[in-house]
Amino acid sequence: MTDNETGDATRVPATAHPPELTYQHERDSQHLRLLSFNAQVGIQSSRLHHYLTNSWKHVLPYGGRLSNLDRVARFITDFDIVGVQELDAGSLRSRFVDLSSYLSERAHFPHTYTRVNRDLGQFAKHSLALFSRLEPEGVIMHRLPGPLPGRGAIEARYAMGEGEELVLFLLHLALGRRARQMQLDYVAERIQGLRHAVVMGDLNCQQDSREIRRLVARTGLMEPMACPATYPSWDPRRVFDHILLTPDLHVSDVRVYNVALSDHLPVGIEIEIPRRQALHDARH
Repeated sequence: MTDNETGDATRVPATAHPPELTYQHERDSQHLRLLSFNAQVGIQSSRLHHYLTNSWKHVLPYGGRLSNLDRVARFITDFDIVGVQELDAGSLRSRFVDLSSYLSERAHFPHTYTRVNRDLGQFAKHSLALFSRLEPEGVIMHRLPGPLPGRGAIEARYAMGEGEELVLFLLHLALGRRARQMQLDYVAERIQGLRHAVVMGDLNCQQDSREIRRLVARTGLMEPMACPATYPSWDPRRVFDHILLTPDLHVSDVRVYNVALSDHLPVGIEIEIPRRQALHDARH
């Protein structure tokens, strides 16, 4: 798998507010549980001052990292497709353990795809990972545009019945608004016109932000109802973690999970896909 080159971002007018999906129920359907979670490199945070007192844990190893990731693994094991941001692909701070491999083994995911967003050698290898029970037909690693290099995305394509496919993008966007706009424009170019698409991750902006409204205007993606706040985990006030999807994907459940495993709370949805369009495992 190789990185895709970035393209020029296209500007579009913003809509007033992103539309919302409503719950719909399909009889005799395939149920898929999706989750997005920023794991903060395995650091458990429960107070604002932990950003200061735990700051050394972002650069040096410490004993509680893997035990906290064990709790993360137990939590995510009930899901079918999981996107995790802020991992480490094996450096000094993780005692050279690839945290995505560690999580996938303990949560028993047969398919794991990792993208290193910023490689600082032995000091840090910032990464995000996609875990899946079903094997996608194809996975592409994307390099996202922006003033500072390093942000990336994982694209997974799943075969569906009736010759269709589900396209999923996992993201961890930049902190600056201009960079986020460029990055979401890049994603919009690749999913525009698709019937079945999911975009999820830590987007570092809220539901009514200009960036998300622009994405919605170009792609038709929707937020599955008004999502509760996800950040910070001990006093959630901002909706930074999102799962957006096209309206042909029926939602049967959406929730933010109150688990104290990071400085973000995980957000999950359950979608119902009619049997005639059910996802296929690429192994079969």
